[in-house]
Amino acid sequence: MGLERPNTERKALDVNLDARRYGSFAEIGAGQEVVRWFFRVGAAAGTIAKSMSAYDMSVSDAIYGQCERYVCRKRLEDMLDHEHSLNLERLRESRGDTTAFFAFADTVSARNFHGTNDCHGWMGIRFQAHPRDQDSQIIIHVRMLDTENALQQEALGIVGVNLLYGAFFLNHEPDQLIESLLDNLSTRRIEIDMIEFSGIAFRHVDNRVMSLRLVQLGLSSAAMFSADGEVLQPSEVLYKKPILVERGSFRPLTNVNVDMLQAAQQKFHLQEDIDPDEVVTLAEITMRNLQANGNIDLRDFLARVDVLAACGMTVLISDYFEYYRLAAYLARYTKKKIGITMGAASLIELFDDKYYTKLEGGILESFGRLFKNDLKLYIYPLLDRTSGELTTIDNLKVASELRTLYRYLVDKGCIEQLDTFDPAHLSTFSREVLQQIQDNNPEWVQHVPPAVAELIQQRGFFGCRRTPKANLPKRAAINSAPLAPLPIDQGMLVPSHAGSIN
Repeated sequence: MGLERPNTERKALDVNLDARRYGSFAEIGAGQEVVRWFFRVGAAAGTIAKSMSAYDMSVSDAIYGQCERYVCRKRLEDMLDHEHSLNLERLRESRGDTTAFFAFADTVSARNFHGTNDCHGWMGIRFQAHPRDQDSQIIIHVRMLDTENALQQEALGIVGVNLLYGAFFLNHEPDQLIESLLDNLSTRRIEIDMIEFSGIAFRHVDNRVMSLRLVQLGLSSAAMFSADGEVLQPSEVLYKKPILVERGSFRPLTNVNVDMLQAAQQKFHLQEDIDPDEVVTLAEITMRNLQANGNIDLRDFLARVDVLAACGMTVLISDYFEYYRLAAYLARYTKKKIGITMGAASLIELFDDKYYTKLEGGILESFGRLFKNDLKLYIYPLLDRTSGELTTIDNLKVASELRTLYRYLVDKGCIEQLDTFDPAHLSTFSREVLQQIQDNNPEWVQHVPPAVAELIQQRGFFGCRRTPKANLPKRAAINSAPLAPLPIDQGMLVPSHAGSIN
């Protein structure tokens, strides 16, 4: 059992009493909630070089440069750049041998007077772990869940102190650092849906694993990262965009997964009011899937996301096992169309009412929530290899008492059949492919995209015996070209490697 961590007041005092720490606080949008703790506990003169709040937009622009939005990652990074550079420029010569400088910043939209705004914020710290050290950095995105402005400000102050304390005293234990961010708080008050480590102190940190930890620890219900391993903030990626999701185990990513998504894209793009260039396409893995065998195997997790990256996929890790909860999460960020693609076998499970016993309205309530915002399900056929028969939405077998409901959803267009699939891939089943990999049966290569096969062989993923690149066998041509990476404004992305700071 781990040692009990100090309360917020003690954390702030420990920072103040550490003679090495000296830096600036810049906070916009909810007052100076974080620095207030350090003034309150005493001994702040040894820690705080400057505290400020450039609340007025014109003043903020004059200091940090113009920005389209004031509660965004770019504004936060501009603040950290400016304040940390000033500290080094003004103080490094006189006290750099004994001082580890830092700059803390946040830009926040707390609850407004009318209660109509999205309550969230960006918070970060750039710091030297030791005097004269290279810079390190932690950035987080928070959502405030309290319904009163004063309570949101209080929660922000606490999480800010936790971030500073973690950066200074737990930077060698990033797992503990993440867990400590909600000390003296709860997930009912603050959600942290993005964290990104960078710089010399975190050169060995994989931010994809840190994203997984957020969901695993309950600090967030979902986390997202790009094919390049860059941590993404979901609201900035999904905001006002059409969204298409494929849920799977991707163990490994097979030609069926790629074919299903490409067939769904063709259908989805034909919908009214959809610009194909705006569509955000996601590969989603649920925590329940990752924990299917008990504890999460990090090597297995990274193998899955690496093969998805080989096909340019953006990955969503979520704790939304029920589809209606996933739909509600996506609808939080967009009013545009949402599509989910799945196989016919998954659709059969969707109509099994044993999954809805916790809902007062049972399966009817779940479907009401699922299809609330004009969501569509795109169904990939299931091949019976004995009879050669395909299971489609036209002959899918559901319980007799649910047939009328099922037919209604099909007739209304909530459930649509994919018809541009490649029949050559219908006999591929991921569990069989996984077994072939582990049995060293070379036939598995024919069932995955070429880039995925090469990666699995080179890195020995999923129990595969490693094959030197020069000795890789030739593969038959497969109609499964890698999916184009999601085009995302680079301003939304974080540094791709933990060892660098922009």
